[in-house]
Amino acid sequence: MLRTLSDNQGKDGNFMLIDTDVLIWLARDNANAKKMLLNNDIKYISIITYMEVLQGVRNKAELNAFLKQIKTDNYHILPLNEEIGNYAGELVKNYYLSHNMQMFDALIASTAIFYNKPLLSANAKHYAFIDELQLVRFVV
Repeated sequence: MLRTLSDNQGKDGNFMLIDTDVLIWLARDNANAKKMLLNNDIKYISIITYMEVLQGVRNKAELNAFLKQIKTDNYHILPLNEEIGNYAGELVKNYYLSHNMQMFDALIASTAIFYNKPLLSANAKHYAFIDELQLVRFVV
């Protein structure tokens, strides 16, 4: 079982960890993504999400727009640690064959659990089977 941070250490009200897919919807100017993300003063993403977006940009303009958004829109990038990595390994071991649990999704889910944050994602099928995870379904 993954140890979570106490309320005083890691939880700020209803602030959520934002999955990569929601940031992609935001970049595509999706109204629901704008409504969800522009209403929170503080937004959290995993370092995995940060790197996934960096790898997904198609040009320098998209890269610069993303980096500006991270800085100006008050995103906090949550790091990995040994516990998150170990728990992600357990998720892959336990769920790869039955649910096709992927490494990056396991790391993002483990980050949300460790930091005691709900995960906002449109990809419910990637996470719904993880009992410890507080999943908030993003509707496109």
